[in-house]
Amino acid sequence: MENVLTDPVLGHHLRLALSALENKKAFQIVVLDVAQQTSIADAFVICSVGSVRQAQAVCDEVTRILKEHSVRPLAVEGYSHGGWILMDYGDFLLHIFDEERRAFYALERLWSDAPEVSALLRTG
Repeated sequence: MENVLTDPVLGHHLRLALSALENKKAFQIVVLDVAQQTSIADAFVICSVGSVRQAQAVCDEVTRILKEHSVRPLAVEGYSHGGWILMDYGDFLLHIFDEERRAFYALERLWSDAPEVSALLRTG
């Protein structure tokens, strides 16, 4: 069974998303391999931003970069409010949080049994 680190297509898409997040100065970027914990996605990408405008800019950049590679989100929710934007790419979900909502929802704590693979994606 492939996972986030062994599926070359998913790994490529995640690396593109990470690049987009870094381009727009998102911070505290975490990638969790949730393939063994849930069937809704193989990975969660979680990041923080400093403002609604930055959240929207990050969302726009992820959309632009992945679209250049013919990858489009299945759904995007929360864009107009910007405190928590959820981008559903099927194999992975990208969560763009302001710091207050990220602390409140604490997804990393809820999914604490999922391996954190951000560093491995950056080096692999």
